Amino acid sequence: MSKRTRSVVFSFAVLSVVALWFNVVVGADMFSGTWQLNLAKSRYIPGPAPVSGTTILSSVDGGLKFVVDGVTAAGKRTHSEYTFKFDGNDYPQKPMLDGMPDPDGADMISARRVDDYTYETTARLKGHVLAITKVVVSRDGKTRTNTVTGKNAQGQTVSNTVVYEKQ
Repeated sequence: MSKRTRSVVFSFAVLSVVALWFNVVVGADMFSGTWQLNLAKSRYIPGPAPVSGTTILSSVDGGLKFVVDGVTAAGKRTHSEYTFKFDGNDYPQKPMLDGMPDPDGADMISARRVDDYTYETTARLKGHVLAITKVVVSRDGKTRTNTVTGKNAQGQTVSNTVVYEKQ
């Protein structure tokens, strides 16, 4: 093999490794960042919609860490922190409402990754499924859409489309 051919092969190998590394790093981190609720683009059924919401997502080994803060339509402050892995196992959640445990909030969550831009979660309360959420980040990484289906703690059917903008 000539020196020039070896150089071309080596360059191609290096570029391939860099491209693979970039795909892994960027793909693994599409969800991370601070996300602000866009009420104008969101839909809440049965409602009412919250007043505000901010989610800070951080990548962890095989999953995500969440810090979620908001204000309900009734003016109550919400806060939740939890971490899950994309392995289908249940992980604890402890949602708070005005500084007290929210008795209607999910106490467990499981997740599975669909692709670099999509994952699905299942939220449970006392072993019963409350909601299944499909989360999709746009290809440009600027918008996150959560499609939520299930039942709330009062037994009402939930069909929410919640849109977040990356800050």
